[in-house]
Amino acid sequence: MAKGAAMATYDLLIKNVKVVNHDGESAAPLDIAVTDGIVTAIAAGLDESNAKKVVDGTGRVAYPGAVDAHQHWGIYNTLDQDTVSESKASAQGGVTTAITYMRTGQYYLNKGGSYLDFFPEVLALSENRAHIDYGFHLAPMTNQHISEIPEIISQFGVSSFKIFMFYGSHGLHGRSNDQSSFLMTPPDERYDIAHFEFVMRGVQAAREKFGDKADAISLGLHCETAEIMSAYTKIVEEEGRYSGLEAYHQSRPPHSEGLAITIASYLAYETQLPNINLLHLTSRKAVEAAMMMQSTFPHINFRREVTVGHLLADIENSKGVGGKVNPPLRPRADVEALWTHLKAGNLDWVVSDHACCKEELKFGNPKEDVFLAKSGFGGAEYLLPGMVTEGLQRGLTRPQIAKLTSYTPAQRYGLKKKGSLAVGFEADIALVDENVNYTVRAADSESTQGHTPFEGFTLTAKVTDTFVRGNQVLENGKIVGPAVGKYQFRA
Repeated sequence: MAKGAAMATYDLLIKNVKVVNHDGESAAPLDIAVTDGIVTAIAAGLDESNAKKVVDGTGRVAYPGAVDAHQHWGIYNTLDQDTVSESKASAQGGVTTAITYMRTGQYYLNKGGSYLDFFPEVLALSENRAHIDYGFHLAPMTNQHISEIPEIISQFGVSSFKIFMFYGSHGLHGRSNDQSSFLMTPPDERYDIAHFEFVMRGVQAAREKFGDKADAISLGLHCETAEIMSAYTKIVEEEGRYSGLEAYHQSRPPHSEGLAITIASYLAYETQLPNINLLHLTSRKAVEAAMMMQSTFPHINFRREVTVGHLLADIENSKGVGGKVNPPLRPRADVEALWTHLKAGNLDWVVSDHACCKEELKFGNPKEDVFLAKSGFGGAEYLLPGMVTEGLQRGLTRPQIAKLTSYTPAQRYGLKKKGSLAVGFEADIALVDENVNYTVRAADSESTQGHTPFEGFTLTAKVTDTFVRGNQVLENGKIVGPAVGKYQFRA
C-alpha cells in the first residue's frame, strides 16, 4: 500500500478500514485519503486535523466501488426516471459506475433513426440525474448505425457495442412477433447473422482507425439462437409439462447459448475482431462452449461475463415468474457449474443486468403465465453484498471479488482511472459490513421495481457507505446528497 504525506490537506479521510484491492488486502486497518476525487494516500494513522471530512470506518471492509458493466436504464420506464431511482439502488449495492445498454427500437426511447440524433437525447435525459457515474453501450441495429461507429466513438466517447443475437426472429419476451416493427429497422434490412458479421467488421475498422484507443473498443454479444428457442417454445407450450421459470428454461435451452457462442466466435475469427465479450453466460454448456472457442481461437481476447442473479438464484429458489430474464435462470446444477468456473478463473467479471420492471408491467394475465411476463429484473442492489456473501462462503478471496466486480470490467471498458482502490485512482469506494445477517426485502430498495426474485434470501454482507469520486452518496444505508454522477467519455 502506498503512503502519503502526513500533513497533507484532504477533502475526505476514511479512517480505520480493511482495504481490499484486486491485487491484495491489508492485514490491519488503514486510512484512505482523498483529494479532488482521487485517492492520494493509503496508510495507517493519517493526520485528520486538516481533513475537511472524516468518516470512521469502524473496522469495516473497504472495497473498490463496483463497476457494473451491464445495466438497462430506461428499458421499461422513462430514462430520466430510471437514471435517478436505479442509480440510487446501484449505490446500495456498492456500485459506483454503471454502463447501461441503449438501442433504437421499441422500449428505451421508442424511436429509430441515426444515433447521431438519438444519442444526444439519451445524454440529455440522463444528465445531472445519476447518483453514480455512468456510461452507455450502443447496439448497431441498422447499416446506418454501423457506418456511424467511428463518429460515435470520437463524438460521444462510446467504445463498446452490442449484438442481440436472437432479436431478428424471436420475441423479446419469449414468443415470435413482428420484428420489423419491434426493431424499427428499414424494411429492406434484416437483423440476422449477416448483419452481425457487418457489425463486427465495422467495430474492427474503428479499432484500426483509432489505433491508440483500440484496446478499449470491444463488442459484446447476447448469445442465444432464435431458431432453437422458437422451436422449443412451441414444444414447451404445446406439451404443457412445465410451468413457471422451469418452462422458460426449457423453452430457451442451454445448447441455444452454446450454438450462438460458437457462431459468434467464428465470426470474430472471420472478421479479425479480437475484443469479444460473451455476455451473461448462464449454464454449464454455455461456459464449455466459450472455453472451447477460446481454445480454438487463442488469439481472440474473449471476456466471459456472468450475472449475480444467475449465481444466486435458480428456477426453484426464485418463486413465481418474477425471475424471468434472458437468458433464463437455470436449475441448481448450472448455478454450481458457474461457481466452479468462476473459482477456476474462467469467468472474467460479475454484473447485475439490472432492468427495473415494475409489477404492473412485469406480469401478464394470468400472472402465473411465464410467457406473458416481461423479461428482466433489477439486482444492482445486491451485486457486492451478494458476491461477498456467497463468494467468501465458497472460497473466493476478497481480492478476487474486487477483481471480478470492479478492476477487470473497468480495464476492459476504458475506465482506466476506476476499478482500483489505490493511490492515483478515482475514489470510488464501498464500505461493507461483513458481520451482519439480514433478509432481502424489495421494500428496502431504492429501485421503483417494488418486487425482487431475491425476496427472502439471506445475506451476510451489507454495503453501509458508498463514495463516488470521494462524494458520499450512501451513508449508513441511506442515500445522501445530490446527484453527483458524471457521464464517462470512455474513448
